[in-house]
Amino acid sequence: MAGHSKWANIKHRKAGQDALRGKIFTKILREITVAVKTSGIDPSSNAALRSAVDKALGANMRRDTIDTAIKKASGTLEGVHYEAIRYEGYGAGGVAVIVDCLTDNKQRTVGEVRHAFSKSGGNLGTDGSVAYMFSTIGIISYGAETDEDALMEAAIEAGADDVVTNEDNSKDVMTTLENYLNVKEALVAAGFTPENSEITMQAATNAELDKENAEKMILLIERLEDLDDVQNVYSNGDISDEIMATMG
Repeated sequence: MAGHSKWANIKHRKAGQDALRGKIFTKILREITVAVKTSGIDPSSNAALRSAVDKALGANMRRDTIDTAIKKASGTLEGVHYEAIRYEGYGAGGVAVIVDCLTDNKQRTVGEVRHAFSKSGGNLGTDGSVAYMFSTIGIISYGAETDEDALMEAAIEAGADDVVTNEDNSKDVMTTLENYLNVKEALVAAGFTPENSEITMQAATNAELDKENAEKMILLIERLEDLDDVQNVYSNGDISDEIMATMG
């Protein structure tokens, strides 16, 4: 898990930049749309929708905008049809990459994703080529100041799988997809309000990158996340603190 905090930090910086350009709102609204179409309009039983709504509120999206998106997705209001598509491929150094997209034009999206890979020293793979390396999990994150023992006790009692302390002393509570909502709500009730929480994909093993391939990998992630149709990018790439320091 050493790589999680570093990759998460990259992702969060990009999210802040996207918000300035208005892109993050578009991506969150698409995420809400697909979550509703897939599993219904009740956030209490739809973990993906709950996660998307939390993300929207965290980005200061108006509640009426969120409610309108849910109504459109449920068919109450007319809206654009988006389809969820997953692409798999390899980045520099053979790093496994999964790209989740929401699109109303598959040909446009695959062309843009393929171009991002090819420009960054990678290539698209076939369906299933890397997905077997990843599992879907919930991660509930806390800052370095959070008491590890108290968090561990509350998390395990709530049904979490594990609590991981990262190199920067931040903490991640790990859950199954099924237990994500219950664990998060139990932790909040116990006084542990997370800095960030999400449903994500975690690789069983990480691939450590040298400086050259690390730079190419970060460039690939940035190019993919800049695409309007791309919602999330997951990889098993790991960059050591030493290499991160040399990259500024």
